[in-house]
Amino acid sequence: MAQKHSSLARILSFAGTYRPLTYTGLFLSAAAQAAGMVPYLCIWLVVRDLVAAAPDFSSASGIARYGWIAFGFATGGILVYFAALMCTHLAAFRTASNIRKRGMEHLLKTSLGFFDSNGSGLLRNKLDGAASETETLLAHNLADIVGTATMFVAMLVLMFVFDWRMGTSCMVSVVVSVSMLCMMMSGKNAELMLLYQTAQDEMAKAGTEYVRGIPVVKVFQQTVYSFRAFKEAIDNYSRKAEKYTDGVCKFPQSVNLTVTEGAFIFLVPLVLFLAPAAILQGNFASFVTDFAFYAVFSAIISTSLAKIMFASSGTLLASTALKRIDTVMNAPILPQCKNPKEPIGNGIEFSHVTFTYDGNDRPALCDVSFVAESGETVALVGPSGGGKTTAASLIPRFWDTDEGEVKVGGVNVREIAQKVLMEKISFVFQSSRLFKISILENVRAARPEATMEEVMKALHEAQCDDIIEKLPDGIDTVIGSEGTYLSGGEQQRILLARAILKDAPIVVLDEATAFADPENEALIHAALRQLTHGKTVIMIAHRLSTVVNADKIIVLKDGRVAESGTHESLKDAGGLYAGMWAEYNTAAQWKIQKESL
Repeated sequence: MAQKHSSLARILSFAGTYRPLTYTGLFLSAAAQAAGMVPYLCIWLVVRDLVAAAPDFSSASGIARYGWIAFGFATGGILVYFAALMCTHLAAFRTASNIRKRGMEHLLKTSLGFFDSNGSGLLRNKLDGAASETETLLAHNLADIVGTATMFVAMLVLMFVFDWRMGTSCMVSVVVSVSMLCMMMSGKNAELMLLYQTAQDEMAKAGTEYVRGIPVVKVFQQTVYSFRAFKEAIDNYSRKAEKYTDGVCKFPQSVNLTVTEGAFIFLVPLVLFLAPAAILQGNFASFVTDFAFYAVFSAIISTSLAKIMFASSGTLLASTALKRIDTVMNAPILPQCKNPKEPIGNGIEFSHVTFTYDGNDRPALCDVSFVAESGETVALVGPSGGGKTTAASLIPRFWDTDEGEVKVGGVNVREIAQKVLMEKISFVFQSSRLFKISILENVRAARPEATMEEVMKALHEAQCDDIIEKLPDGIDTVIGSEGTYLSGGEQQRILLARAILKDAPIVVLDEATAFADPENEALIHAALRQLTHGKTVIMIAHRLSTVVNADKIIVLKDGRVAESGTHESLKDAGGLYAGMWAEYNTAAQWKIQKESL
């Protein structure tokens, strides 16, 4: 129970200045439920007067008054409950909004590498989906819990005022129902709910990746079962859902519904047992009146207990939602230097750098050292998995090194203000994506204050004139709207225009031509010449023809520097690079020939 209170207090902490609205809504909900009890009491008073006046019912003069009182309290209760929901909804919407905002603010402080290991679908489901679940708790569940608790207190008082024996019989269903609810939502069963929510998150993550991979399915005619992770995520979610509903909820929920819907059945045997004694004592009329009162109240037991059940499930879901929100809020923040230094120049230096990804035993980089002087182009090549992308990612602090230093302008990147570091570096990766906004805003994202003329100049230098001409609204065309899509090579040229507009003195390129067709590749190379002119360039390449003119080539293998030098010196050295160059030339000259008969 303490954990639930703690979770609820933490969720309410996101409400800010709207928190008092939640308390106001809860108070009004309790008042509305209390007002809703009055009509039932009026029904009993009407029955009492009618029984007392029988057979001369015309002498029961207070019936109309009770009717108007019941109508007034019923109407007032509805209006007060409406006001309560208005308060709780306003607070709930602001709380959910604040959760999303704080989550996004926190994510902006994390390292960019965090998003490599946490897919967008998973993060969205954890943050946005969990925030939506807190809306249900604050907007409805809490008000229902407080209102129903108020109703139960009033019921307990009223049920034991007139005849404690009949009141006790009516409370049997309450005790059984609460016991069943506790059985479903406590102990190991609560842990099963958490596992169920985790399976749901994993399914959302796998689903997002599956949708993104649909083009591959179409091209290579793969079946849905080739996406094993997605299918396994669905199967795992199905097993968890079935285990919770069938293994945990089936029996207690059946018992719960039976006793609450049939609460009246506990009252009837007792009445039949007590009726003879009431007749002998001469107070049968009063006995019948009491029976009518408890018969009416037993009918609302199922309604009130149903509210408790749904409200309690909402509380449990909100508790698990908070844990999912915490996984986002607890994401490691990229530490910032309190007294940042200003880099001098645009050179890059790796000094005995070692880095290991979380969960891996083998380091991705081990004792890596090299220097890229200001204005130099340095290429990182080597076998797949050698650490090229990892090394490039350490420059803009996607990750921080475990050992050693990465320096920009002679200053450790840890000691450079993040904004300053980002302003000095442009990076174009092979997996970059455009936003679903206009071409203009996509390019201007690099420098929001840029003029239209500057954007058009960047697009021209990135060889994007043909793209703009064919689009229906030119530079104002929204990507992804009304069937407007660009090829991979065209998207890469738009991204290069963004980098050209930024005009940062350091450029990091990760196989920028990887997914381009020959025509786009030629245009991309022309754009790259514009982008990299006079800049310090770190270039990751698998096509060795693109690094022939690099000032320096660093060959990485198994996270270590295997060799370094110019193209000619490495080719003549006969080492790893020479072997790669020979294989590259063999592959480039390979062609299909018709077999002679």
